Amino acid sequence: MAELRHSSSLGSRASSPMNRDGDVSPLLPDNQLDDDDDRDRHSPKDRDRPLWSHFQYLRSFFNDDVRVPAKNSRISLILLILLSLVGLFIIFSIVHKLNSPYLCKKDGIVLHCPHVKESPSLWENPYSATTSWKPCAERRDGVISELPPENETNGYIFIHAEGGLNQQRIAICNAVAVAKIMNATLILPVLKQDQIWKDQTKFEDIFDVDHFIDYLKDDVRIVRDIPQWFTDKSELFTSIRRTVKNIPKYAPAQFYVDNVLPRIKEKKIMALKPFVDRLGYDNVPPDINRLRCRVNYHALKFLPDIEQMADLLASRMRNRTGSSNPYMALHLRFEKGMVGLSFCDFVGTREEKTKMAEYRKKEWPRRYKNGSHLWQLALQKRKEGRCPLEPGEVAVILRAMGYPKETQIYVASGQVYGGQNRMAPLRNMFPNLVTKEELATKEELDSFRKHVTSLAALDFLVCLKSDVFVMTHGGNFAKLIIGARRYMGHRLKSIKPDKGLMSKSFGDPYMGWAPFVEDVVVTHQTRTGLPEETFPNYDLWENPLTPCMCKA
Repeated sequence: MAELRHSSSLGSRASSPMNRDGDVSPLLPDNQLDDDDDRDRHSPKDRDRPLWSHFQYLRSFFNDDVRVPAKNSRISLILLILLSLVGLFIIFSIVHKLNSPYLCKKDGIVLHCPHVKESPSLWENPYSATTSWKPCAERRDGVISELPPENETNGYIFIHAEGGLNQQRIAICNAVAVAKIMNATLILPVLKQDQIWKDQTKFEDIFDVDHFIDYLKDDVRIVRDIPQWFTDKSELFTSIRRTVKNIPKYAPAQFYVDNVLPRIKEKKIMALKPFVDRLGYDNVPPDINRLRCRVNYHALKFLPDIEQMADLLASRMRNRTGSSNPYMALHLRFEKGMVGLSFCDFVGTREEKTKMAEYRKKEWPRRYKNGSHLWQLALQKRKEGRCPLEPGEVAVILRAMGYPKETQIYVASGQVYGGQNRMAPLRNMFPNLVTKEELATKEELDSFRKHVTSLAALDFLVCLKSDVFVMTHGGNFAKLIIGARRYMGHRLKSIKPDKGLMSKSFGDPYMGWAPFVEDVVVTHQTRTGLPEETFPNYDLWENPLTPCMCKA
């Protein structure tokens, strides 16, 4: 990792102007530049005069012969002393910078960072900051349902929830909201096979269907399957006449009322495709946003066996040392696909960089072009904080925050790009680092391996239950975790590193450990999942404060 280099070698390469021999200062008086002429003016007798007589001569010169007032002489002497002190300070600063290591010393693939005192609020947010808001999107008992009779529904809508588990979760929440907007009946969403994971998970393989339908019964009518009277089920995604395809991203609620509802009334059953991010946040009524939170935080529950296994893993994390300890969950997004898609530059061998270039050219040919523009693009993205944090960078940030070597860390991650060598700095600095595969037996996880989505659900829940959650890059997983922990009361810390500021610090060759620690601590005091007011175009999933939470 280039940024975390040990720069003691920098001192050997850098030279100070103070150390150059043979330089003649342009500030020396002219009468000192010609030594030969000066020596010729004195007789041999003068040259043989004792040192004391020279001193007496100089004394008489200052006392009697100099016409400059004594006051001016004292001022000149003071200025000379001040200039000397400033010069000494500059020399000391340069020597200190050149001889001090950059942040952490690097010994092969191991990083050695100075110790940081553990702060009292290391494992939770201040209590005073977590008591002003409470969740208020849950179902209220005794509320009379406003749903019309089943035979008076405006029609049926059907969606394919695409992507990974968390993108599918968002799609399901949006589908319920859209059904409410149009007063339509929602057919239980189908989880579409993901192109990366090749997973064939069904809704009922991951979520509790009975709880989902029952919890929302007063908000939206949901049926398990397409009505029997509709005979050609395959037509839903093959017929243009049965599919609405012109829905813009982050569409307002009124778009569905004006453009989609008339077609549903006409055809009775319509599929909405595609359905990723097809409903906005600040352009829908507050009760619709509150309904989406109700779906996300209350209606969508994982199956009991997934919940139980996640509880077991969380319990093992807290009791790994034989006594109860808090644990950190780290969502480490540094898989090959993420590194490639980021188009950021990372330290590696020439062979590794060549293979990554070939991979990017194959997967994203339009963005790759001829590759000549990528270096400048990578630098710009790093400055803007749009590059994934490397495992070693995460290690240094956590140490600067005060987390000790003994910290228990649960890692939710795919296969890390660069393998064990890339993970070594993080694992050596925090040796109590485990994954679910290391925390559970093979037999315990076998029943969940049938569906990749089930394994992702375990990671989701263990991260959700952690004392501290740390994300390293964006994505739906991190957004939903941070949002859920905020909804539960803001007490649990959710650290979102300022990657832009960190890139500047990692790229500064003269940044010392003490100022780096101060930057990290001060910057992240407000990036730990504390209450944040919403703003135009805010992300409901990461910040559900309003309208999903109420003043306590």
